[in-house]
Amino acid sequence: MAVISVVVPVHGVQGYLRRCLESILDQSFPDVQVVAVDDASPDASGSILAEYAARDQRLHVVTLETNIGQGPARNVGLKHATGDYVWFLDADDWLAPGSLEAVAARLRETGADVLLVDWVRESWTGRVQASTAGTIYAQAPETFALHTWTPVIDVLHVAWNKVVRRDLVDRLGFEFDPGWYEDLPYTYGVLAAAERISVLDRSCVHYRQRRLGAATRTIGEGHFAIFPAWTRTHELVEIWSAEPAAVRPVLFQRMIWHFLKVLANKNRVHGAKRREFYAQIHEMYQRFLPPGGHPAPSGAEGFKQKLAGQGRFRTFEALRAVNRWKSKLRKTVRQPVRSARSALWQSYYRLQLRLPADENLVLYSAYWHRGYACNPAAIYEKAGELAPGLRGVWAVHPDRVKGLPPGVDHVVSGTRAYYRALARAKYLVNNVNWPDWATKRRGSVHLMTHHGTPLKVMGLDQVQYPAGVKDPDFPAQMRRADRWDFSIAANAFTTERWASAYPCKHETLETGYPRNDRLARATPEDTAAMRERLGIPAGARVVLYAPTHREWHKESRMVLDVEDLARQLGPGHVILVRAHYFYVKGGQRAAAGAGEVRDVSHYPVVEDLYLASDVLITDYSSLMFDYAVLDRPIVIFAPDWEAYRSVRGTYFDLFEEPPGAVAATYPELLDVLRGGDFGDAARQAFRQRFCHLDDGGAAERVVRRVFPVTAGAVSPRIEASVPSPGRVAVKP
Repeated sequence: MAVISVVVPVHGVQGYLRRCLESILDQSFPDVQVVAVDDASPDASGSILAEYAARDQRLHVVTLETNIGQGPARNVGLKHATGDYVWFLDADDWLAPGSLEAVAARLRETGADVLLVDWVRESWTGRVQASTAGTIYAQAPETFALHTWTPVIDVLHVAWNKVVRRDLVDRLGFEFDPGWYEDLPYTYGVLAAAERISVLDRSCVHYRQRRLGAATRTIGEGHFAIFPAWTRTHELVEIWSAEPAAVRPVLFQRMIWHFLKVLANKNRVHGAKRREFYAQIHEMYQRFLPPGGHPAPSGAEGFKQKLAGQGRFRTFEALRAVNRWKSKLRKTVRQPVRSARSALWQSYYRLQLRLPADENLVLYSAYWHRGYACNPAAIYEKAGELAPGLRGVWAVHPDRVKGLPPGVDHVVSGTRAYYRALARAKYLVNNVNWPDWATKRRGSVHLMTHHGTPLKVMGLDQVQYPAGVKDPDFPAQMRRADRWDFSIAANAFTTERWASAYPCKHETLETGYPRNDRLARATPEDTAAMRERLGIPAGARVVLYAPTHREWHKESRMVLDVEDLARQLGPGHVILVRAHYFYVKGGQRAAAGAGEVRDVSHYPVVEDLYLASDVLITDYSSLMFDYAVLDRPIVIFAPDWEAYRSVRGTYFDLFEEPPGAVAATYPELLDVLRGGDFGDAARQAFRQRFCHLDDGGAAERVVRRVFPVTAGAVSPRIEASVPSPGRVAVKP
C-alpha cells in the first residue's frame, strides 16, 4: 500500500502537466501513488499521461468520457486512491524536491489526521512570493484540534496544501461539489473533524498563478458559487467540530474577508452584478453572525466589514473609487518623450484605424521586416492560388526592397503607406510580433506563424531562466501575443510548448510549418539546381554549418574553426557557413565565388542551402527540425551544451534525443564526419516525433482555415512520408 496517494485532476493543462508529474515521480521518496483523472481533456494531456504511465507503474490514469469539473474529478480519483493519506494537487502546480519525504516523516512523527504544508506563489510574470503561512506555522503546537488552536483558519482555503488521512475522509463521507470554490467545505470540514492537526513549516507546493484559465482571473456568474460553498462549510463545521462555538467567530471573519476579497478583484465581479453580489454578502453576514459577535479587524479592513454588515453598498463603492484613484496616482510614471516624427506617424496610424478596414488586404512580414521569407512567404504563395481575391502586401525595411521577388507588392516600414496598411489590413501575417504600439482593430485577423520548433524555452517559460532572457518584460510579451487569432504549431510537441509559453486566447493550428512544404516535395532535380545556382563543383560534398545565437555573447562567436575543418576534411568538400540572423547586417549581399569555405550568412533563402547540402552541422538551432524533413545527416556539435541549457533553458535533452550524431568535442566531430556514422536510427525517431506533419500541405491547411478560399480552388496534395506519433494533421 502506498503511504501517500496524490490525486491530480487533469483538464486543458498540456503545457504544465509534465512538470507536475515529474515533480512527484522523480522524488527520492518512492512510496507514492499518483491518481491522474483525465477529465475529458481537449488537448494532448491524455497522451502525456499515457506516456508517463507506460514508464512508471505508480501512475494510475482514470479517463473520463465527458468533462465533469475539478471537484467531481477529485471524487473519482479518491475512489482509486489506495494510500494511507491523500493529497489533492492541481495539475498546473508542482511539488518542491524532497517534499514527499519531509511530509511522510512529519506524519510518522505526529500521527496527524491533517498535515498543513507551506507553499510559494509563482506568478506568470516570474514573481515568486512566499506565503503568509510561515508566521502561523512557526507558532503552532506539534499537534492540535481546530477548536483549541484556531489561527490555522487563516491558512489558504484550498485542498492542495493539506495532506489528509484517508480514513478520515472515508468516515466523513465527504465529496467535492461541482463548480467553483469547491475547496472551501473540504478545507474547513476536515480541519473541524480532525482530532490531530499538524503543520510542516516547509514550502512543499509551488502554486502557479496562471495568466488565463484560473477562476481567480475569470469574470462570470461562477463567482456567486462562493455563497453556497460557504453555507455548506458552516453546516459541516457545525456537524463535525467538537466545539463549534469556539470556531464560529474566526470562521465568520474569514468568510466576510473572502467575500470582500472577491468583490475587490476587477477580474471577478463587475458591472451591475456588483450590487447583487454585495447584497448576498450582507445576507450571509446577517445569517451567520455569531451570537456573541466576532473579533473584527482594525483599520480599513474592519471598516469594510462593518459596511457589509450594514449593507451600505454605495459607501463601499465610493471608498473603492477613492482607493483606485490613489493607486493610479502612485503608479503614474513619466512616459518617455517620443520624437515629433514618430508621434506624427502614430497619430496618422490612429486616424487610419478609424477608417473602414480593407477586407481584401493581407499584410505580411518576416523577421522584423527583414524581407520575403519563412512561413509568411509560403502562406503568401499558397494564398495566391487558393484565395486570389486577396491582395498580399509585404512590409519591409528600405534596405531589403531589392531582395523581394519580382512582382511582390510591398510597403516600406516607417512610411505613410506602411502605417496605412498596418491600420487598414483585414489580415496580418507575421513570424514575429508587430510593433508594441500596433493596435488590433476589431474584426481583423492576426496569424502568428512563428519561425521554428522550439528547443530553447520561449515566452513565459523563460521566467525560469532569467540569465538568458533578452526581453524581461513578460507582460508586454503577452500583450503582443494577445493580438493573435491563430498560432501555427509545427507538430504536437510544439503545440504543447506554446500552451505554456503563450497562454493567450488564440486558436492553435497544428498544421506543420508552411515553409517546409518545399522540403517535403523536394526532388533530386531541385538539389542539382540549387548546387548549380550556388556554383558548387560537381561531386563535391557540401557541409552546411549553421550555429545559433548565444544570449551571453554580444557578438557572433563561432565555436567551430571552419577553416581548420575544411583542411581536415580535405579536397572535395565545401563548407557553407551561415551565422544566426541576429549577426547579419542589413544591406549586405550573399557571398559569391568558389572556395572550400563560403560565408552564406547573407543568402536570403535558407531552404536553398538545405537543398544544396549533404550534411548539416548545428548546435541548438531550430534549423535541425526543418532540415530533418529532407532525411539527410545531421550532426550536433555542442561543446557548451551544459552552459547553454543552464543559461538559456531547453525543452528536452538534445544529447538524449538528438536528430542524428552528437559531438561534444572537435575530435568527436571529425570522427563522425570521417567515419560516416550519422546516427540514422536517432534521426528516424526524431523525424517521427517532429516531422510527422511535413507532407507538403501545411500552407494549404493554414490558408483554408484562415482566409476566404475561392470556391472550387484546388491545390496539389502530397501524402505524408513520415508516420504520425498518434496525432493527425488538420485536413482541409
